[in-house]
Amino acid sequence: MGRLLIVSNRLPVSPELDENDNLVFAGSAGGLATGLGSFYKRYESLWVGWCESAGCDGFELRERLLQEHSCVPVFLDPTDAHLYYEGFSNETVWPTFHHFAQYAQFDEETWQAYKRVNHRFADAVMEQLQPDDIVWINDYHLMLLPSILRDRMPEITVGFFLHIPFPSFEIFRMLPWREQILNGLLGADVIGFHTYDYVRHFLSSALRLAGRDHTLGQIAIGSRTVKVDAFPMGIDYERFASAASSPEVAQMTPSLRAHIGDRRFILSVDRLDYSKGIPVRLEAFERFLAEHPEWHRKVGLTMVAVPSRTDVEHYQLLKREVDELVGRVNGRYGTMDWTPVRYLYRSLPFNELVAMYKEADVMLVTPLRDGMNLVAKEYVATKDHSGTGVLVLSELAGSAAELGEALVVNPFDQTDIVDAIGKALDMPVAEQQERLTAMQERLRRYTVVDWAEDFMGAVELASENRRERAALNLSAQVEQRLLEDYGNAARRLLLLDYDGTLVGFSAKPGSTKPDDQLRTTLHALAADERNEVVIISGRDRKILAEWLGDLDVSLVAEHGAMQRRRGGEWIEMPMPPDTWIEAVRSVMERYVDRTPRTFIEQKEHALVWHYRAADPGLGPQRARELHEALAGLTENHGLAIMEGHRVLEVKPANVNKGRAAIEFVESEVWEFVLAVGDDRTDEDVFEVLPASAYSIKVGGGGSLARYRAEGVTEVRSLLGRMAR
Repeated sequence: MGRLLIVSNRLPVSPELDENDNLVFAGSAGGLATGLGSFYKRYESLWVGWCESAGCDGFELRERLLQEHSCVPVFLDPTDAHLYYEGFSNETVWPTFHHFAQYAQFDEETWQAYKRVNHRFADAVMEQLQPDDIVWINDYHLMLLPSILRDRMPEITVGFFLHIPFPSFEIFRMLPWREQILNGLLGADVIGFHTYDYVRHFLSSALRLAGRDHTLGQIAIGSRTVKVDAFPMGIDYERFASAASSPEVAQMTPSLRAHIGDRRFILSVDRLDYSKGIPVRLEAFERFLAEHPEWHRKVGLTMVAVPSRTDVEHYQLLKREVDELVGRVNGRYGTMDWTPVRYLYRSLPFNELVAMYKEADVMLVTPLRDGMNLVAKEYVATKDHSGTGVLVLSELAGSAAELGEALVVNPFDQTDIVDAIGKALDMPVAEQQERLTAMQERLRRYTVVDWAEDFMGAVELASENRRERAALNLSAQVEQRLLEDYGNAARRLLLLDYDGTLVGFSAKPGSTKPDDQLRTTLHALAADERNEVVIISGRDRKILAEWLGDLDVSLVAEHGAMQRRRGGEWIEMPMPPDTWIEAVRSVMERYVDRTPRTFIEQKEHALVWHYRAADPGLGPQRARELHEALAGLTENHGLAIMEGHRVLEVKPANVNKGRAAIEFVESEVWEFVLAVGDDRTDEDVFEVLPASAYSIKVGGGGSLARYRAEGVTEVRSLLGRMAR
């Protein structure tokens, strides 16, 4: 690979002017910068991100960031920056993706700014991009960027990682710009999430909103494949484990213990955000004190709330609510020598934070929704030497999928949290150690570096696979060679599928009648006396004859059940009796009744159940059920069940496109053979072709074809050039 270009909203360093107006750089406190800090320097890397000048000279700032920190600043118009960041990113995407849609603002002005800023980031990336570079885009601020880069450089290698939850389809569909965001993300080669729940939500939205089905998390887009997978982010385990036993932390312990005394110490550390569930946590602690008077004066909660988005109204209201709750609990239960809740509204230096982790008997991490939550992992890591402590963890935090030995709670169930606090305080030391040891071993094995390397490995593999597939693409060189061979051949055979190859798909099969341009192209090809043009389709002969019968082409209907050589009459293959049709139809009709917007098409020798217009989640499920329901019936009648593009067809087993195609292939000596198709039925054609033939698969997925075309447009362009 070439270099690694990490792209995120902010750079890992920020510029400041010291007391002498000299330009200095401070490290970012953001989780992404901290997480990737120990990884990205292993590569020849650049980090691209938004940077505010802080009154510094722009040229000096750019040069020093690049030379000293391998960073490329993106300077934004202040108005755009506000609308994009405080507006769309944090008032639209953040609440929606965390399932707080009631707080979301849907504003066209902020959306337009979001688009402009994503294009501005694309400009900055393209200025730096070199061949073989890999671009790793991070988080919800830049969800349009993958497709923007893909449009500008189709062969680019892009990974995208979302560090917050991806919402369920029912929430995501509320966004007015849902398709644009979805298609923006699908410009990446790999899309990563913290948990499989988020993967599942994304795949559901891709299917229901964009019709993008997947196979084992792989979404085919033309001849390109997008991998969607879970990569749970780790921490720098040794940094926290070693800090817990460092002299700096040891020096802080006495003063910390002086505040705590001999009481049990419960700790809570969060940004002050409505997704963290802080009021519910305080109310649960208040209820615990009400129900367990035996713990009065024996336990205390230290709540660290890091200020966040203080100029946003919802956060201001949250701050007021938390202040009032803390005052209420302390006023109701506090005494002269005991304050139940110690409230710190500030961020903590690293060593002070580790000291608190180390001394805490119980860690309360109960967000209402969280992408991962590294605080839970950091707490466990600092217990590497002390060996005691209990983690109470929300099941709606991404880290709950890995930290199953914690006391996992429903953050909306106050009783559940109250019971967990009691269980944590009473838990025997041996059980605490057993639970911690299991979690520590897991976190030690899979650190933030392992996470980053796993994700990068997936991106590199996707890049290799794409390059291999690109070698099969209908490139300009391949097309030119094909045209030369075509031009030099005295006899040519063209085997062309219809739906998905010459015309696009439609929910109504009758609406895909050939347009004038296609008819002109086919007429020109058929008019050349050196050509045999064969339309080999699953359509019935009535439709093929009506749409294409006036052209001098051969027609193969119902996958080979009948054919008409040009200038001849229709000939039917020997078929079993049609006594099976009514029995199969009665089964299919039950599934039509149960599955809205599906219908049955009856051909002369086949029945087809169409579910293109059905709910994209329900349709495939019903197709599998119908397949099973028909299996026994078809076996007894010499029938086959064929699955096509959102259709399920029952037809005689002795009929397939390959058998029809071989008759044409063997009918004479051809100097040029071309076959083009898009689905499973066309693989039977590709299988019987001579080695010298040109075979083209339209779209993604495995295939026996030698080459691939992106879609109908590319196929028709090629045929048009051949006709000319």
